[in-house]
Amino acid sequence: MKTFQHPALAKAESVLEMLPWLIRHRGQIAVIKFGGNAMVDDELKAAFAHDIVFLHHAGLKPVVVHGGGPQISAELDRRGLVSEFRAGLRVTTPEAMDVVRMVLAGQVQRELVGLLNQHGPLAVGLTGEDAHTITASRHWPEIDGELVDIGRVGEITGVDTGAIEALLADGRIPVISSIAHSQDDGHVYNVNADTAAAALAAALGAQTLMFLTDVEGLYADWPNSREVIGQLTAGRLEKMLPGLAGGMVPKMAGCLHAVRNGVDDARVIDGRIQHAVLLEMFTDEGFGTVVVPDEEEGTP
Repeated sequence: MKTFQHPALAKAESVLEMLPWLIRHRGQIAVIKFGGNAMVDDELKAAFAHDIVFLHHAGLKPVVVHGGGPQISAELDRRGLVSEFRAGLRVTTPEAMDVVRMVLAGQVQRELVGLLNQHGPLAVGLTGEDAHTITASRHWPEIDGELVDIGRVGEITGVDTGAIEALLADGRIPVISSIAHSQDDGHVYNVNADTAAAALAAALGAQTLMFLTDVEGLYADWPNSREVIGQLTAGRLEKMLPGLAGGMVPKMAGCLHAVRNGVDDARVIDGRIQHAVLLEMFTDEGFGTVVVPDEEEGTP
């Protein structure tokens, strides 16, 4: 008997390809750091929102963490305030902190929550200040052997996941701005969003941590080669960290912290690709760089 090939069969096969991944990820927490070009391109933002809603309806528990560097710089410029960076971190005066707080919680977060809630009453925005979700103390980076004051930049000292877990239990998608409260001096601090995402993933016992960025992954020998390392262990990454530079440092340090503190794997993927999150989570065509614990070397 001749089998009839329906024109839509390819769609069914695509759905079936997801099945093992759906089984693996169902009920698990996935922390996704939203950043890079995906934050400023309208089509990429819409695709990201669709991906997160899909994760939710597929039975995962997505938690979104975001920064907002380009938007903060634009608002500081509009107000005539200088954007200055030292040791790769934004110098955050009290005036700049007001802008950071307003842009992250009042602009970037609201837009993302709005995009997610086009698909139902799903997303709830909060900052690290809320319920003392993230606490921090003043960070003093070392430059040329000296500790330097860069203002209201925080170093994470504690994470309380109670509010996030309550939202997840209620079937919501938490969207978290990387601002932290200090129990030392009562100030509010600007925290690197990559570092915040890693700390939250570890504290929540997430299955995976994912960073969306503007590169293909971790390059093996940048700038001499564009070969991307597909997978590496925590031990290998630890040896590579001192030789890394720029914005990749907090991402890869975050990956290392996560897998050394109970997260199954941490990923850096190219957020310039539409539906990058779905492609990474639910297909065999994974891309970017995956960091795994040392004992899992060689596993897919």
